[in-house]
Amino acid sequence: MAQVLEFKLPDLGEGLTEAEIVRWLVGVGDVVAIDQPVVEVETAKAMVEVPCPYGGVVTARYGEEGTELPVGAPLLTVAVGGTGAPEELAEAAPGAAPTVGETAADSAVSSEYSGNVLVGYGTAGPAARRRRVRHESHAVTKTPAPAPATAPAAPAPAAVAGSGHEGPVPVISPLVRKLARDRGLDLREVRGSGPEGLILRADVELAIASLERPVAAPAVAPASAVAPTVAPAVASAGERVPLRGVRGAVADKLSRSRTEIPDATCWVDADATELMAARAAMNAAGGPKISLLALLARICVHALARFPELNSTVDMAAREIVRLPAVHLGFAAQTPRGLVVPVVKDAGTRTAESLTAEFARLTEAARESALTPADLTGGTFTLNNYGVFGVDGSTPIINHPEAAMLGVGRIIPKPWVHQGELAVRQVVQLSLTFDHRVCDGGTAGGFLRYVADCVEQPAVLLRTL
Repeated sequence: MAQVLEFKLPDLGEGLTEAEIVRWLVGVGDVVAIDQPVVEVETAKAMVEVPCPYGGVVTARYGEEGTELPVGAPLLTVAVGGTGAPEELAEAAPGAAPTVGETAADSAVSSEYSGNVLVGYGTAGPAARRRRVRHESHAVTKTPAPAPATAPAAPAPAAVAGSGHEGPVPVISPLVRKLARDRGLDLREVRGSGPEGLILRADVELAIASLERPVAAPAVAPASAVAPTVAPAVASAGERVPLRGVRGAVADKLSRSRTEIPDATCWVDADATELMAARAAMNAAGGPKISLLALLARICVHALARFPELNSTVDMAAREIVRLPAVHLGFAAQTPRGLVVPVVKDAGTRTAESLTAEFARLTEAARESALTPADLTGGTFTLNNYGVFGVDGSTPIINHPEAAMLGVGRIIPKPWVHQGELAVRQVVQLSLTFDHRVCDGGTAGGFLRYVADCVEQPAVLLRTL
């Protein structure tokens, strides 16, 4: 006899607590293999395919494409351990009670379960581990799965009063807590519509809307007479685009940066003619091509060695500046899904060739939406080449919780005084936005001036080799 097991959205790591269903890869009635990707989801950091640790027949799916689910919410149910005959699937439909004890049926389930779900890195785990994980993981549920609805059920109304939560408030997402806190909403008075009363973002937004909704005047006309006056007001409100996924993550991070970091910006024009000539000479010598971004990264690394204050973060709880031992260099990359900041780990130990290759790998992965959470976290300093957009200058917003960001504008021919004479040179504007808590203008100016000197005279770097 087949058993129905419920597969829940696994812990995605890196502080991610929710994901949006982008595309289902299987349908009800499909046969899935162990560790086969079943759904494509978008988190605040990346788009990934989630593999199912069970092998069997899909009996139900939960959530339509575009639905945002919290970690731990049901994704689908799979009938495992049976022959797949229609009558057996009917017995194993959601709601049928599987056995609880360790039986022969359980052994069959064990053979149809990989026991490990790690998004973005595959799911295969050591055989000795699989058995133990099966009993520990919340993804394996030996209780009856809920019956799938033919249409999405309307969420329970978010009560602003009278819900009476006792004990811990059922909230997973820190964004939901922050939204409620910023709007003065007591989560104990909100009724959750998620699994086991979990409070979702939609519940909080509904509760806030009910609090802010003006009291309607007594009706003096039938509803049919009032309706025509309501439609134009709604239509005139404009298009509403949800802030979620990558766009929502960018909004949250940049808002936090502006709120918490007292930043300042300084900038300088530099003659990049010699740097461009040096790159051309390196590439003419044969071997792997060196990118301009890689040379700028090398300059940043050497500048941070001289001014380590800018490779740091601030711990306000401890009232300490934490200077970081390694440079993990983030760089801004524009993709069809929005702005992302992949991170080149240990940039200070890499050659120009290694940096070029890693920049190319991460950029391609960003375009293909194949970046993992590990590729997008851990940065200590960011290099932002906005010159690719055809602009000269900008005042970058620091990538929280870092302490600084170097911005590079386009390199274009401009009149420039060179060796006492007016000449046409390749000029670039460099800008540094820095956290004024970690250093003062003297340090920031020294860093930026050193970067400009290296751009104007790449031979300056030879003294640090």
